[in-house]
Amino acid sequence: MRALNQLFRFGWEQAMSCLFPVVIFASLAITQLIPLPILPRYDWLLIICLLMQWVMVRSGLETRDELKVITLFHLIGLALELFKVNMGSWSYPDEGYSKVFGVPLYSGFMYASVASYLCQAWRRLKVELFKWPPFWVVVSLASAIYLNFFTHHYWVDIRWWLSALVVIVFWRAWVIYEVGGERYRMPLALSFVLIGFFIWIAENIATFFGAWEYPNQTDAWSLVHLGKVSSWLLLVIVSFLIVATLKQVKGKKPITTNTVEYLTKSDP
Repeated sequence: MRALNQLFRFGWEQAMSCLFPVVIFASLAITQLIPLPILPRYDWLLIICLLMQWVMVRSGLETRDELKVITLFHLIGLALELFKVNMGSWSYPDEGYSKVFGVPLYSGFMYASVASYLCQAWRRLKVELFKWPPFWVVVSLASAIYLNFFTHHYWVDIRWWLSALVVIVFWRAWVIYEVGGERYRMPLALSFVLIGFFIWIAENIATFFGAWEYPNQTDAWSLVHLGKVSSWLLLVIVSFLIVATLKQVKGKKPITTNTVEYLTKSDP
C-alpha cells in the first residue's frame, strides 16, 4: 500500500507538471472536432497557448525565471520548425494568419511545453543531479545535438554517434527526486529514454488531431515511425541540458556522494 501510495503521489506530481501540454492536446482535439468561428484553427491555437501561458505565470504555477526558459525553448523550436518545414520533413497544411514561412506560431509552444514540464517537474519533485559533467562538455554536446537536426540534411547524420556519446558522458550521472518526503534515484540516461518515448506517444496523439502532418500522413493518419523516438530522445536531452545548466547558473549545485550512499541503503 505504501508503494502504491507513493506511485499515486508521483503520478499526481507528473500530471500537475504536464498542465501546459495537456491544455495543448485538449485544444488540438477540441478545435479538430468543433471548428471555431472568425479565425482559422492555427490562430485560435496560438491565442489559447498565449492565454494559458499568461494564466500559468499569473497564478504562480510558473515563475518568471521559468517563463524565460520557456520563451527560449519557444524560439529554439520555431527555428527548428522553420527549417524542417521548408525542407519537407513535415507540414502544416491548414490556413492561418499567424503562419510565417509555412509555420504557425503556435508550434513553438509545443516545444515550450516540454520545457514547461521539465521546469515544473524539477521544482515539484525537488530534482537534484549527481556527478553532472563539466559545463563545457554539456554545452558542447547540446550544441552538437541541436546542430545535427539541421546539418544531417546536407551531411552525414551522426545522431547515433551522438547518442553513444550521451551514454558515455552521462554513464555515472544520476537524477535524484523526492516523492512524499522520500528520496529516490534513477540513472539520468534512463530518464532521457523514458521522457523521449512518452513524447513519441504524445506526437502520435498530436498528429492524429492534426497538429502537423508527416508526408506519409497526407492521405490518412498512420502511426509515427518508431525511429522518431531517437529524434525526440535527442531533443529531450538538449532540453534537459539547457534547463539543468540554467539551474546550475542560478546556483543549484549537485548533491554530495554521501546522499547517494544513503539512498543506496534506503531505496525501497
